This record gives sequence, structure tokens and C-alpha cells, in this order.
Amino acid sequence: MSHAISLIQLAQSIGAKLHLADADTQDTLIIGLSTLMKAGNSQISFLSNKKYRSQLQDTQAQAVILHPDELSYCNCSALVMINPYVGFAKAAQLLDTTPEPAHEISPYAVIGENVELGKDVKIGANAVIEAGVKLGDNVVIGAGCFVGINAHIGSNTKLWANVSIYHEVIIGTDCLIQANTVIGSDGFGYANDNGQWIKIPQLGTVIIGNRVEIGASTTIDRGALDNTILADGVIIDNQCQIAHNVEIGENTAMAACSVIAGSTVIGKNCSMAGLVGINGHITVCDNVVFTGMSMVTKSISEPGVYSSGIPAYANREWRKNTVALRNITSLNQRVKALEKSQQQ
Repeated sequence: MSHAISLIQLAQSIGAKLHLADADTQDTLIIGLSTLMKAGNSQISFLSNKKYRSQLQDTQAQAVILHPDELSYCNCSALVMINPYVGFAKAAQLLDTTPEPAHEISPYAVIGENVELGKDVKIGANAVIEAGVKLGDNVVIGAGCFVGINAHIGSNTKLWANVSIYHEVIIGTDCLIQANTVIGSDGFGYANDNGQWIKIPQLGTVIIGNRVEIGASTTIDRGALDNTILADGVIIDNQCQIAHNVEIGENTAMAACSVIAGSTVIGKNCSMAGLVGINGHITVCDNVVFTGMSMVTKSISEPGVYSSGIPAYANREWRKNTVALRNITSLNQRVKALEKSQQQ
């Protein structure tokens, strides 16, 4: 599968101003994207980080998407715009060759009673669609998926292979869910009865808004009583865990291997880098950024950047610092005693 678009059409589609190195090349077909170092004829590249400017003069790309300030350094044609990275994203969408998760309703799919199928729905082989499910127009369900009783999936949403959507989960329009993700599994709810764990049935569900993307092998638990909620525009990376009754605000992003414990509320436009852990029953306000490996134990009410992860450094130095940390309590007591003696 290949896509092609003329250079002039590409510029118009991504909102860039075209500067041609050769006046006769505006109709040249572009068939792909690559890095500045590896791009060749009929391919475009982009420059959004000044540290790669040195590669710009020697690139063999047909054209480069770049900021106006970089135009004087470019020897080939250029697609000039204020945000080249957004231009790259839009160009990648136009040239995307990713196949659909399914191309028809497979005769090997199992579809239950009272299922409502919108127009042009596609369901892959060995998928199971249980009774009462509603699938909107242009929904694509990949091979081996499971969609539980009375679940609703909105128009233009795609599920890749082996996604499991539990009963009564609601997913909005234009969502993308990658392979092996589980949505609506039981939250981790148990009561301890003299050393024995008594399971608490999880009676809520998961409600996912529009334009939400969820990576591979991520788990989103259903609520215990109320619902787990992901608002419009949320993006979740691979291998994340979102516990029961969590609420995530609009356009918040969560990178790989991050986890959110139960009943926590995350605001709008927040970002979590990889391996962030967020405690349960706390609230994080809008516009907060957590850097990698941050451990969040208390509510945050002020926007800004927060960190707690410790970067790696030489083992010998780390050992010394660890020993010092172990002794910090006794050292603190000695300092206090010394201060007290000086005051007397």
C-alpha cells in the first residue's frame, strides 16, 4: 500500500508556504518521509530541533518542513511553517500506509443478539461481539477482539487485534486502541476479613471520550461504584495502568509504564513522562507536568513541572551517598545537639 501527493498539494494540506529550489518541482510526487540524513528523492523530512541544523545543508530530501528562521540554511525545497513538528505530524497522516485492523465483517467473527451495527463497520476474524453491543459508523474491530455485553463504541473508532472491552464500557468517536489493551476489567477492590480477602464486585464502568488514543497492553479498570472516566483528547502510551474510579481531564498525556492508583482525579492538559507513579485518592490540577520516574504522593494545586526521580550516576558515588543517607538521622541529631550546646 502506498500513498503519493504532489509537493504543492502537501504544502497546502499542512498549511505551509512552499519555497522551491527548482521551479519545475512543485508537482513532484512525494511518497514518504524520512530523517534528514536518510531522506532521498520523493521523500520529505523535517527540522524542529536546531541541533540537527548541520544535517540540513547536506540532506538529499526532496523538501524539508522547517521554521522560517531555518530557511536560509536549506539548499533544497522547503515547506515553511511556524511549527514544523505539527507539519511533520500532518504530513505523516497524509502519507500513512498503516493497514486497517479489518477490511470486512469476517465470516469467522461471532456476533451476538441485538447487536447494532452502523454503516461500513468492519470486524476481523475470531472477534466476539456480545449481545446488546452498539457499534457506530465506520468502527473497525481487529482480529481476536472481545466486546462485552451492552458496550458502546462510537463512530470511526478503531480497535487493533486482541483488545478486550468489558461489559457496558462506553467509548466515544474517533478513538484508537492498540493491541492487547484491556478496558473495563475489575478494579483492585478487596476487604480483609481476619486475614482472608473478600472480593468487592466492581459495579461501575469505564467511560472514554472522543479522540482518545490508548497504547498497547494498557489496562483501564472499571469503577467500584462510580465510573472510571477519560475525557476527550486524552492520550495514553503502552503498558500503563489506570485504576478504578480514576478521572483524567481533557488532552492529558500519559507515557509508558506510568500508573495511577484508584480514585485520583487528574486535571486537563497534564503530562506524565515514563514510569510516573501517582497515589490514590488525590487531585492534580490542570497544566501539571511530571518528569520521568516521579512519585506523586500528595495532591497538587499549583500548575508547573514536578520531579522526584533520581537520575543514574556512577555506582561508586551512589554507594557513598546511600551510606550517607542511612546515617542522616543520627547526623541530624548530632547537629541539633551541637546547636543546643552552643546556645547554652
